[in-house]
Amino acid sequence: MSTFTAELVGTMLLILFGGGVVAGVSLHKSKGEGGGWVVITFAWGFAVAMAAYAVGGISGAHLNPALTIAFATIGNFAWADVPMFIVAQLLGAFLGAVLVYFVYLPHWKGTKDKGAKLGVFSTTPAVKHIPSNMIAEMVGTFALVLGILALGTNEITSGLNPFLVGILIVVIGMALGGPTGYAINPARDLGPRIAHAILPIPGKGDSAWWYAWVPVVAPIIGGVYGAVFFSFIWNGADAALFWIFSVVVAAVFVAAQMTVSKVEE
Repeated sequence: MSTFTAELVGTMLLILFGGGVVAGVSLHKSKGEGGGWVVITFAWGFAVAMAAYAVGGISGAHLNPALTIAFATIGNFAWADVPMFIVAQLLGAFLGAVLVYFVYLPHWKGTKDKGAKLGVFSTTPAVKHIPSNMIAEMVGTFALVLGILALGTNEITSGLNPFLVGILIVVIGMALGGPTGYAINPARDLGPRIAHAILPIPGKGDSAWWYAWVPVVAPIIGGVYGAVFFSFIWNGADAALFWIFSVVVAAVFVAAQMTVSKVEE
């Protein structure tokens, strides 16, 4: 199997399991309907772990453009391979979402909540405030990338790393996922959002394209910052990038604080 195919298959599995659990707890007459946030966060964590176990030995199981770009930024991955990985991840996420659609095919018509249908595929904020939504996605992805890199500094029993990353995903979802649904992965959000737009889902509503750029841009900023933060704090490298991204992140925080009073309760 090529690295392209590995990233495609791994990301497809990620969305099949992750999007599948959201469908399971959200769609009408599903046996898991009403399962709730805890079920979703645990299943997404296990989805990441299982996908990583499936293809990690072939491609490294990035499964996430933010992670791929972050690794390349600090020299842990070749920039020449970044476009190929991102294309594979987007295609895999799209295909995974299509599979979820067909698995739950009889349930879409009976589900009246358009937001619940969209939520199976992609994220939207609980409270619309773009700077704050950016912060939630940036911090979540920062924690993801920093956590993965920090795990790599420990001597861990062979084969345990994907499981620990899955646990990291669970705690990110529980602790930081409330504001936006924790996309923390541009492919995980954009690929399924395109599927939502294309598929003939009964009564689906729009695909919230007004928000689609946030779970693409914010995870990349947060992921890169997590990588350069690790590189600078742990290893004393990439100082210039660390300070540049610190300013960018700080600017978003300031913008959020300055505009949050305008948010409707």
